[in-house]
Amino acid sequence: MMKIRLLLLISCLHCATAMAGNDVSFIRETIAAAHPDIGFSANSAVVNKALDAMQMQPGMPRDEAWRRLSRLNPLFADAHLFVGYADWRGDTTAHLQAGGGLFPFEVDIDDGQPVIRASLGGGATGLAGARIVSINGVPADAAVVELVQHAHGDTALFRSHLAAQRWWLYHWKIYGAPSHYKLELARDGRNWLVDVPASQQAPAVLQQEGNFNFEITPGGAVLTVSTFDGAHKERFLSLTRTAFTRMRDEGVATLTIDISDNGGGDDDMWLEGLMPYLATKPYRTGSTYIRKAASGETVNGQIETWRQPQPGNPLLFKGKVLVRIGPATYSSAILFANVMQDFGFATLIGIGNAARRTQSGGIRKFTLPNSGLVLWVPRFVLDPPAGVADRTALLAPR
Repeated sequence: MMKIRLLLLISCLHCATAMAGNDVSFIRETIAAAHPDIGFSANSAVVNKALDAMQMQPGMPRDEAWRRLSRLNPLFADAHLFVGYADWRGDTTAHLQAGGGLFPFEVDIDDGQPVIRASLGGGATGLAGARIVSINGVPADAAVVELVQHAHGDTALFRSHLAAQRWWLYHWKIYGAPSHYKLELARDGRNWLVDVPASQQAPAVLQQEGNFNFEITPGGAVLTVSTFDGAHKERFLSLTRTAFTRMRDEGVATLTIDISDNGGGDDDMWLEGLMPYLATKPYRTGSTYIRKAASGETVNGQIETWRQPQPGNPLLFKGKVLVRIGPATYSSAILFANVMQDFGFATLIGIGNAARRTQSGGIRKFTLPNSGLVLWVPRFVLDPPAGVADRTALLAPR
């Protein structure tokens, strides 16, 4: 009954805002009705002021609506709360299949400057390492500032990394999709100009589905887990069982689990695929939480479920464990890193300070009535197992 009441509440909210055709009102009211506590990540007064200043017109093209509404994303400061496209992956595939092109390089953003990493899709290029000075006459550092203003995420570091990873998408949606790109480049003390055709290759991020890898090196074993997407669960469980069997048989003393590019997924992936081989004492996935109940009420609670180790597991790893994090580590991957750090199962290494240890989750998608864009809103906020005095505390090696 409680669930039905919440569905009716949301349904009524959708009907009312759809009649008005007002995306701004819809965003404001949906967050108020569905988010457990926006103050967890954002300054409500700042968000409301930005919403008040939004100038939207009925019938506005979707991309123009995104260019305006997505400026809210940095203010939300939570990668689980943002305005975006319903299916940016599908839109990109359709654009390429229709003969359209994209910015021709994968880039990194280094100190506010885009640097060529590879050809779009990840192929090698002789221009790798070159700093982009300008793109079609637009200073590249100004383009970085503009693109990052539309990205979502907990911190400036997270948003900068996301803007780099999706440079081709944001550049397309903000500057259009020309057939050629005139670039001024700099490398090794010299500047030069190139004219490069748009690429019709699928970007690297669209090719990274279920990226798992395991190898044993002279320095130890490395298990790369780039997603916890439950669609790959059976393959992942098979891989980890094989990996821990090999490590036992070959006497591996050090294991590095690389989740630096893992944006999350389903907790069951690591609870079933990793923890039976790593946990040496009881553990839980979090501590205190705040959630939006089916009644619409805000509820505070405590994680009461403690999971037990498997000391009799013949594949229990008894060596040193390192967990590598990075600016893309998020959501369920953060929860895994929290458990490994808080219970002393592993030492965190890599690049931290990109996302909070306290994570929102249980995200729901609401379609904006006028533009057709979507608003993603979390249902709960979960503190790490050890608790946290400050919910703004960032995940980092320590």
